[in-house]
Amino acid sequence: MRILLVEDDELLGDGLCNGLIQYGYAVDWLKDGISADQALKTENFDIVVLDLGLPKLSGISVLQNLRARGSIIPVIILTARESTEDRVKGLDSGADDYLIKPFDLDELCARLRALQRRSSTRAEPVLAHERIKLDPASHTVSVNGEPIGVSRREFALLQKLLENTGRVISRDHLTQSLYGWGEDVDSNALEVHIHNLRKKFGQDFIRTIRGIGYMIDKDEEEEK
Repeated sequence: MRILLVEDDELLGDGLCNGLIQYGYAVDWLKDGISADQALKTENFDIVVLDLGLPKLSGISVLQNLRARGSIIPVIILTARESTEDRVKGLDSGADDYLIKPFDLDELCARLRALQRRSSTRAEPVLAHERIKLDPASHTVSVNGEPIGVSRREFALLQKLLENTGRVISRDHLTQSLYGWGEDVDSNALEVHIHNLRKKFGQDFIRTIRGIGYMIDKDEEEEK
C-alpha cells in the first residue's frame, strides 16, 4: 500500500516514514500543503496521512481541494488540535478518520488497515482466496494453514492483487503501490516479484494481461 504522508515536523515525519516502511508500506513524505496538493493531482496513492498545520497551504485546504476534485482516496488526519470543533471541521471537510498527537504507531497502522478494508469494500480483516490467507495485522501469509515466507514487497503486491480479485491492475499502478519516490527501481522489479509469488503459489495463480497488467481470478465462492 502506498501512503502519502504530509507532515512538516521533521522529527515526527522521519519517525513515521521509517516506522511505516517497517510495517511494509511504501511511503512518500511531503512537508507543505502546496506540494501535497500537486502530488494528489498527479500521483496514485492508497491513503493520505495528513497534518493540519502545514506551511503554504493548510491541511484542511488540501483535503477540501482533494474532495472537490471528486477523489475518494481515504484520508486520516494527524494533528495536535484536539477540540471537538477541529475534529468536526476535519471530518466534515472529508476526512475518514482523525488521530490526535501524540499517538501510538500501532494504533495508526490499525486505523490504516481499517480504512484500507473500507476502501476495498470488505468486512473481514483477513484476506482469503481459495487455500490462501493473508493477514495484514500480523503480516503473515499461509496456504492450507501452513505459513509461507514472503518479502515485504511480495506481501504488499499479494495484498493489492487479493484486494482486487477479478480486476486487472496496471503495471504502473502496482509499481507505484510498492515503491516511493526516492527508491531506485529496476525496470523488471515488478516482474521479479510476480515470478517469486508464482513460484510459491503456482504458475497460474497470477494472470498476465498482456499490455495492461496483472490479476488474480475470483475463486468459485467469490463468484457466487
